Amino acid sequence: MKKLLLSTLGLAALCSTFTVFAEDINVYAASSMTDVMKELGDKYKAETGDSIVPVYAGSSTLARQIEQGAPADIFISANPNWMTYLVNKGMTTQDQVSDLVGNSLVLIGSDEQKEADIDPGTFKQLPTLLGEHRLAIGEPQSVPAGMYAKESLTNLGLWEVLSSKTAPSNNVRLTLSLVERGEAPFGIVYKTDALMSKKVSIVQTFPESTHSPIVYPAVALNSKPTSQQFFEFLKGKEASDTFVKYGFTPLIAQ
Repeated sequence: MKKLLLSTLGLAALCSTFTVFAEDINVYAASSMTDVMKELGDKYKAETGDSIVPVYAGSSTLARQIEQGAPADIFISANPNWMTYLVNKGMTTQDQVSDLVGNSLVLIGSDEQKEADIDPGTFKQLPTLLGEHRLAIGEPQSVPAGMYAKESLTNLGLWEVLSSKTAPSNNVRLTLSLVERGEAPFGIVYKTDALMSKKVSIVQTFPESTHSPIVYPAVALNSKPTSQQFFEFLKGKEASDTFVKYGFTPLIAQ
């Protein structure tokens, strides 16, 4: 009985210690990271007890929040430009940044448009198929998915025709939702977002030659051990396998 009591007290003390030392890690991540970060956060908490507290938005919004003092421990951008923005503002240094994963840019369609015939090299049918409707994209001046979309359409010779027929949104998940709800027949999002939805179909993938490489740089914004440890976890084999599961392309050799 005495041994059982001591064992119970020891277990309680261990759990109490574990609870005291568990910490929250604030991860500011591009909206397209929503699903994969949920799984990674659950895995990391199960292994360490530390909780991942995510903040999702467009990379531009997150970068500006961090610049203004938001308590981010980790930042994952969907575009190198907004990481460079923070480097130029003195919030981090380039040697602290790692290119984490890559992605692809796709044209999605609503149920009515899933069989749309789009030439994979030219996308020349898109203006006709849109008709009087609008093309859902991220805001092309600041949202990475919209910036890539504009770049690709420009290189395909379609931006001048389509720029006045777009429905810009503040992040890629809002772009996805416009097509899911049937408010736009087509949209341009990342492959990973399209794969997570049962309400849209990938109509065509934009040629990589038409846009800059889609790279997600990541950085730990402070030297706290918990921040550094989670940053290393993101670069490890378990995280790499999870990224692949969600359609990302890991860029860090394992």
